[in-house]
Amino acid sequence: MIDDVSPQATWQALEENSAAQLIDVRTPAEWLFVGMPDVSQIGRAVHPVSWQLPGGLVNSQFLEELSATGATEGQPLYFICRSGSRSRAAAKAAKQAGFGPVFNVADGFEGPLDAHSHRGGSAGWKAAGLPWQQH
Repeated sequence: MIDDVSPQATWQALEENSAAQLIDVRTPAEWLFVGMPDVSQIGRAVHPVSWQLPGGLVNSQFLEELSATGATEGQPLYFICRSGSRSRAAAKAAKQAGFGPVFNVADGFEGPLDAHSHRGGSAGWKAAGLPWQQH
C-alpha cells in the first residue's frame, strides 16, 4: 500500500525533514513545458527521474536513476507526476526495491481535468499555490 499525501503535507515534510526527497517522475518534456515544483526556498532540490519514457514505456533505468539521486533505504521519498497515477506506480516499484518509506503526492503537479478539460486549477501542487517554476 502506498499512502497518498497532499501537496501541502509534502511541502511540510520537506521543510521539517532534511532527509525527505521530492522525486518528479514525469517526462523531460513535462518538466520543460509544464514546469516543476520549486523547493529552492527551503533549501531543497527536486530530483527528476522519469518513470515512463515517451511512448509510455516504463524506464528500465528508473531504479538506477533513483539510486543516483542519493536516495537510500529509510529516507522518505515523495513521488509526484502530473495527476498521481505514474507517481503511485513509481513509488510502488521503489518500495519493492527497498527504498522508502515512500509516498504518492495526491493529485500530482497539475491535478485532474476540470469541466473545461484543463488541468492545474482544481487540485495538485500548482492549484495548492505551492512554488513552481517553468523554464
